[in-house]
Amino acid sequence: MGIPGLEAAHIWISIPFFTFYIISLLGNVTLLSVVGKEQTLQKPMYLLLCMLALTDIATPTFVVPKALGIFWFNLKGITVAGCLTQMFFLHTISVMHSSTLVTMAFDRYVAICNPLRYATILTNAQIAKLGLVGFIRAVLFILPLPLLLSQQTFCANRIIPHTQCEYIAMVKMVCGDIRVSRIYDFVLMFVINGFDLTFIALSYGLIIRAVLRISSHKAHQKALNTCTAHICVMLTYYTPTFFSILTHHFGQDIAPYVHIILADLYLLIPPMLNPIIYGVKTKELRDKVVKYTCRSSADTKFTQSSADTRDDISSGLQCPSGNCQIVREYVNQH
Repeated sequence: MGIPGLEAAHIWISIPFFTFYIISLLGNVTLLSVVGKEQTLQKPMYLLLCMLALTDIATPTFVVPKALGIFWFNLKGITVAGCLTQMFFLHTISVMHSSTLVTMAFDRYVAICNPLRYATILTNAQIAKLGLVGFIRAVLFILPLPLLLSQQTFCANRIIPHTQCEYIAMVKMVCGDIRVSRIYDFVLMFVINGFDLTFIALSYGLIIRAVLRISSHKAHQKALNTCTAHICVMLTYYTPTFFSILTHHFGQDIAPYVHIILADLYLLIPPMLNPIIYGVKTKELRDKVVKYTCRSSADTKFTQSSADTRDDISSGLQCPSGNCQIVREYVNQH
């Protein structure tokens, strides 16, 4: 249905949707390109940023195209299988995103609390293994949700008052007994969010303890600066997540479109802000982005200048009749 109650404003709402999506794609693709090209950035910290960028590309991609289809062309239909598929990938990527934030917290803990062993504890191979474990965990935890729902009978009025097939929205359409699904959903939310946030809090608790033991104020500042970007990324992800969860469970008096907009912000804002935050806060990454941007601009100008020079030389050639074509070909080749 898109955003019920705001149908008249769908065209205007589509503008920030589309803008946020394009910015997130540009930012995250740029980050992946720079890390892929620059050998000096192919280290654990930046590989984790690439994992985060991949989840940030996937998350809005599973939502925005369908939402824009509703806003622009009134394409509201979707099959049950398509809806369950969207729900599965959407929640799987969300769990994978949370796993990546946990791994990044562990990376900062090792870098600050055990810096001499950082290179041996966290190698590129170890990061790849942790990423694979996070992906397998996400798939195993989320896969039962669509499987349980696929066994249920849906009511005749199959309307989802939302921009995407969210689990809570789909459960409301089920006419049968959904106690098992609700229990599993509650356990899943508690296990994933509880474990991930506990681990992140523990990591930062140990980081703060280690920083307080350092006598130098300058060293304090340097150690905390390495965590600033990660803390900002966590806040942009977990804050709208919890607002969305709380409004769903305790905000019965809140207008439905508020629930939907909060859920959409949780899917759109973090992917857009994450590459900007790391680009601003991480000097090494910022310098490399500027380097490649300037090089690309300079190469374009040089190519145009070379083409103009060749044309000038070719047009000004004085050569015997019949030999001009040969000389021009020589100039173009060199």
